[in-house]
Amino acid sequence: MTTFDLTAAREALLEGVIAYPTEAVFGLGCDPTNEQAIERILTLKKRPADKGLILIAADYSQLLPYVDDQAIGQDKRFTVFSHWPGPVTLVLPARASVSKLLTGGRDTIAVRVTDFEPARELCRKLGTALVSTSANPAGEEPARTAEQVRNYFADQLNWIFDAPTGGATSPTRIIDPLSKKVVRDNE
Repeated sequence: MTTFDLTAAREALLEGVIAYPTEAVFGLGCDPTNEQAIERILTLKKRPADKGLILIAADYSQLLPYVDDQAIGQDKRFTVFSHWPGPVTLVLPARASVSKLLTGGRDTIAVRVTDFEPARELCRKLGTALVSTSANPAGEEPARTAEQVRNYFADQLNWIFDAPTGGATSPTRIIDPLSKKVVRDNE
């Protein structure tokens, strides 16, 4: 397991935007309740707010402040939870209180309980889900190393978790398990 300075990571999360390895690429992240940091990520990426953002977590309990769990019928729960932990992002009903910057103005939110241990451990030790979007300006290739993150964003980030990615060659699959619609395939 790759280690990191937990104190530095916590301070950086309070201050703003961090970068960390995920299954395939480096992600830019922040506290999902920090509206200013979310806006900063969108600015850094030159990403439109209506696209929404993904949240990753160590376990489903970290997603409960954002997912409207009551809107997931008993008949759909096995389908939802059978994908996790793993490299599958699910589109689930969002709580009404969730930032429109996270949902892109929709009534759903994209979430993943990752099985990539460095990212999972980061969420676990920080005690929160994290915003997760690829670390690259719009139109550029996603960063696959901490050095590439530095090349893109130099000193605009508060902290970089310098560890290898999971080595996957494509982004995670995104599906809506309630409608069975594939939003993004990874093939």
